[in-house]
Amino acid sequence: MDFVERSRKGALPGTGFDDWPITYAELEPYYTKAEWELGISGQAGTNRWDPPRSRPYPLPPLPIMSIGVLAERAARKLGWTASPSPMAILSAPYQGRAACAQCGFCEGFGCEMQAKSSTLVTVIPAAVRTGRCEIRPESYVRRIEVDRRGRATGAVYFDHGGRERMQRARAVVVCANGAETPRLLLMSASSLFPQGLANSSGLVGKYLMYNGGAFAGGLFEHEVNGYRGVHVSRVIHDFYELDPALGILGGGGIDTRFDFTPIGFATQGLPPDAPRWGSGFKQALRRNYTRTMFALAHTTSLPVETNSVSLDPEVKDTWGLPAVRITFQEHDNDLRLYRFFMDRNLELLAAAGAVKRWEFPLDTYYPAVHLLGTCRMGTDPSRSVVDRSHRTHDVPNLFLVDGSSFVTGGRGQPTCTIQALAYRAGAEITRLAREGALGW
Repeated sequence: MDFVERSRKGALPGTGFDDWPITYAELEPYYTKAEWELGISGQAGTNRWDPPRSRPYPLPPLPIMSIGVLAERAARKLGWTASPSPMAILSAPYQGRAACAQCGFCEGFGCEMQAKSSTLVTVIPAAVRTGRCEIRPESYVRRIEVDRRGRATGAVYFDHGGRERMQRARAVVVCANGAETPRLLLMSASSLFPQGLANSSGLVGKYLMYNGGAFAGGLFEHEVNGYRGVHVSRVIHDFYELDPALGILGGGGIDTRFDFTPIGFATQGLPPDAPRWGSGFKQALRRNYTRTMFALAHTTSLPVETNSVSLDPEVKDTWGLPAVRITFQEHDNDLRLYRFFMDRNLELLAAAGAVKRWEFPLDTYYPAVHLLGTCRMGTDPSRSVVDRSHRTHDVPNLFLVDGSSFVTGGRGQPTCTIQALAYRAGAEITRLAREGALGW
């Protein structure tokens, strides 16, 4: 993640491209804290874009998988560098959890070994053990209440039985991602906040970004068995910062992967000319499942104000509340970046030996993941929703701590940045509470 770009590169017309109000140096201790508390496997210093760090990864990288070997060989042919991919999966026993058994069911499944370092098996149980954290499962927050002074007083929610409850609080922290966080604020409109809670700027829900990218597939004559073991073991960062002569802002990284179950592969992973019915379909599944590898690029997605999350005026959810409505159109720079990285994906697959290569279209499924930027961070209350402590400008005891605070989308997976921001926000909330600065 680059936190200071506009100051170096200038404004970009038609976008909200801007600097973050914090720097990497300020966030680095919290990146490290996240890596060590959750358990991340990796190897620092393997590519020239690695930032300075105060500690190494707590665990060595995971073993290289078959498609990682293909990626290394292909990258070498092309003059690129394939490095071990940092993963939130244990390469060795850590804090009472077992190492990865390489079963291959990471995507969409829980881990029997607890080797996946998700919050479900790391920080949430640790928080509960303190005796100061209570989990209320199957609950659904519908509104944040405020008093006459404009201070948050708590949350109205439906409990697991569908009953409406009110939980009072001295401070409210919302961590519902780039879609549900702005939705909740907009649903919490009141006479004090007619545009939605904490929305005096009018920017709640605006500047939606995705973890952009390009996705391509390759079919090999021989078996590559990408389904065995962790899905990603090598990543290429040669194009993290593109040559300015290309006229494209940003860059990104490429990993090779296979993260489809058989049914997922049947519905989404086959090449476009494969039969979709009958014996030909079955034969394609049998032949292609063990002979396919994918290349996924993670790239810059620019913040555009008209790309937004809003309340649908007609569609309701199960609770009778307005559903999320997404309005999104890629910026021209995003489309040019997509094309550049799609060409690199196809080039990599060809160098790896794929006899057939195909593109996945840029649509609502690929690669639209990791919703970011809809309650952006900044120092100017007229141009942002939260300050550098994740506190909303309008409500002094309301904090938004998730990907919605992103100012720019980055050039890779944003999960560790979200976690680092959460640790930093926790420290900031503690400081403000001790200073009596929460408005009570």
